[in-house]
Amino acid sequence: MKHSVKYSSTPKTRRGRGPARHIGRSLALVLPVVLVLSGTLAVTRVNWSGDASDSVLTASDVSTAHRDAPRAPHDVLRDQLLAELYDKDPGAALTHLQAAVNGKPSLAKHCASIARALGRAAVRVYGPTRAQSFARPVCDTSFASGVLAAHN
Repeated sequence: MKHSVKYSSTPKTRRGRGPARHIGRSLALVLPVVLVLSGTLAVTRVNWSGDASDSVLTASDVSTAHRDAPRAPHDVLRDQLLAELYDKDPGAALTHLQAAVNGKPSLAKHCASIARALGRAAVRVYGPTRAQSFARPVCDTSFASGVLAAHN
């Protein structure tokens, strides 16, 4: 048995050969490249160092929300005590930290972190030896551990 192929005079369909196929192929090649490059550029614009002064964020970034939001009491206390450390000495700041914790017991859970921050700041201002001389048993000697952390 012999098979024969008949060629009809009707034109064949142009399935898959039109301009849409060319556009689709172009997008399939170009789109991944564009996505990778835009992702890479976005990552390089992010401030990974944590220093807010070098930030390239827009006006609707998080820092504006922080300025408008009320600050936590322990953050306010830490900033006041750091200012007092710079103005007077770490001993006065530690005394006021202990008084603040005694007056408002809810600050007790933040006492150690505040005392460590005071210890690190004292090392920057007075040096490790003199800063250690101000150590007191406030918040389980966290001031001393802050001095040690800043010295190492």
